[in-house]
Amino acid sequence: MALVDLVMPKMGESIVEATILRWNKNPGDTVKVDETVLEIATDKVDSEVPSTVEGVLSEVLFQVNDVVPIGTVIARIKTGSEADAVSHTPAPQLAVSQSSTVTVAEEVPYQPAGASVAPAANAIRFYSPLVLNIAAQEGISMTELEKIPGTGNEGRVTKKDILNYVSNGRSAQTVVAPAVVREESSAVVAKSDAPAPKPASSPVVYSGNVEIIEMDRMRKLIADHMVRSKQTSPHVTSFTEADVTNLVMWRDKKKKEFEKREGTKITFTPLFIEAIAKCIKKYPQINSSVDGDKIIVKKDINIGMATALPSGNLIVPVIKNADQLNLVGLSKQVNALADNARNGKLKADDTAGGTFTITNLGTFGSLMGTPIINQPQVAILAVGAIKKRPVVIETPHGDSIAIRHMMYLSMSYDHRIVDGSLGAMFLTAVANELEHFNPDREI
Repeated sequence: MALVDLVMPKMGESIVEATILRWNKNPGDTVKVDETVLEIATDKVDSEVPSTVEGVLSEVLFQVNDVVPIGTVIARIKTGSEADAVSHTPAPQLAVSQSSTVTVAEEVPYQPAGASVAPAANAIRFYSPLVLNIAAQEGISMTELEKIPGTGNEGRVTKKDILNYVSNGRSAQTVVAPAVVREESSAVVAKSDAPAPKPASSPVVYSGNVEIIEMDRMRKLIADHMVRSKQTSPHVTSFTEADVTNLVMWRDKKKKEFEKREGTKITFTPLFIEAIAKCIKKYPQINSSVDGDKIIVKKDINIGMATALPSGNLIVPVIKNADQLNLVGLSKQVNALADNARNGKLKADDTAGGTFTITNLGTFGSLMGTPIINQPQVAILAVGAIKKRPVVIETPHGDSIAIRHMMYLSMSYDHRIVDGSLGAMFLTAVANELEHFNPDREI
């Protein structure tokens, strides 16, 4: 018999930890190759972790709701063959319902859920990029960060620890690590300056006829992300309108031919993304992020599209290198990602790396809105419903009134680096691109 380590797989460039949602197998249960052992969640998507070997689940090292760093051993499986023993292959990218777990030779020490471990004296404490990013956004210094008790391996501070610390009030959560004092007698004295815990607050009483609904995990993540975005970026929103008659009439004329030839529908979204990508090349600072006092201009144009899920929550899959795709490629990417989002089949990488976001409020009948920036991006564009309206048309022979397909566009941007002039010029450029769509364009 051989023991094979099951590790938390790598799930994307920006993912450093995941939360265990459910164990599908218990110790003593038989598992087959590619059979799902547990379900996990990141701040992007939910995924399944399958087994790479056949055997019996021997040991489970973490419990439901534990936040586990990538590469950590989470369980062990007994196999009947030495050939299935520990492998040195690094963990690959995780895809939903695909085998992606590997075995590793080095074991990560297990820390039970809820245990708070202070780092050893004079030890260098490790912080994940995610934790450091949250600390920077919340104005938490390294000295203050060192005092936060960690529930991760070797006392590491996890995302859950730092968010709990921020939400519950810094002073109430700070625990000073034990101080080591060396006297002449070599005696070691431990000192704790932890403040007394606050008394439990009385339960809130709601008057009237109400229904209390507990937020699901994704809604909590969305709420936290939106609040942090407003705290991070001073939002400014600009508005304009576009006459999209040529675009609407072209799509109506070509959509049946397009679907028959390409095997997929053409919606307005790829047409909007195409226009945005062209305008980003003219105004590259819109495609950037902020790191302290540095502006990071992204050369890749990766457009995120806000997608509504059946649960009512939102997720933002990303069209990578949108400027390098033609209209057919954009349409296939948009439709595939939207279908995968609604069916829960998105991979973690499908939602990573976005540099600009578009949200289609018109899908729900809304004319315009003031969207919240998808951090760490600096701008998000919303398109409203397309409505027929009487509009004054300027011609060489004079003005006239005609029925046109009109649409409002609104863009929120980070006023730290995007001034009103840049925001307005970019938004106007997108509107002009849509208005001057070629009605005789071939697919």
